[in-house]
Amino acid sequence: MTDFGSPRPSPSSSSSFPGRAELPLDTVTWGPDLPGDDSLRLITAPKGKKILQLGVGLGHNAVSLALAGAHVIAVDNDLSRIDAARQLAEVNEVKVELHHGDLADLAFVRADQIDLALSVYALARAEDFDRVLRQVNRVLRTGGSFSVSLPHPAWLMLDHDPMNSPRLARRYGEDMPQDIDGIEIFSRSVAELFGSFMRANFRVDALLEPEARSGRAIVPSTIIMRGRKDGV
Repeated sequence: MTDFGSPRPSPSSSSSFPGRAELPLDTVTWGPDLPGDDSLRLITAPKGKKILQLGVGLGHNAVSLALAGAHVIAVDNDLSRIDAARQLAEVNEVKVELHHGDLADLAFVRADQIDLALSVYALARAEDFDRVLRQVNRVLRTGGSFSVSLPHPAWLMLDHDPMNSPRLARRYGEDMPQDIDGIEIFSRSVAELFGSFMRANFRVDALLEPEARSGRAIVPSTIIMRGRKDGV
């Protein structure tokens, strides 16, 4: 079995993560230059679980979970990312169920079928965040969780010119999307994220702002929230 990832994530810009970053296959990666899930522990005991991933990147997280014994269903609206994930799964001799389509279009998944779900940075591109959360809540089993990482709204306030020190350039949680590396990114405040989870009938049981391994950032680059579907 070939490990296509480096031992740990290499530093990469939050604006383009995961981009072409070399990521590990022995743990889920939540953001650029962050500790893996072997440290953060948002996903426990994936073996035998049915896991939904929204946004596949290049497939590292999906393959990592499949190598750990999970049945992974992954959705992405970009065919090139689907192809990259398929190739990585084939090289590592695991099965990942891949679907090309909108991240909120989960009609192919029956209600109450998914044990847990995750999305790493992909929902920063979602204009209708609430719709995605409602769809994920529908397909999750009671007690299941949805863990989401996003560029931190404080990080998105800054202009990250590599030639100069970061400077304040935008309002906190600015409504208008930003064009970052050719990708339209939506910034949502922490309060807006909480509100979206609550409206979709999730109970938020984890909120993390992990420090990058380099420790040089003046604000967190990533925010991670986990919502749990409780019984009615």
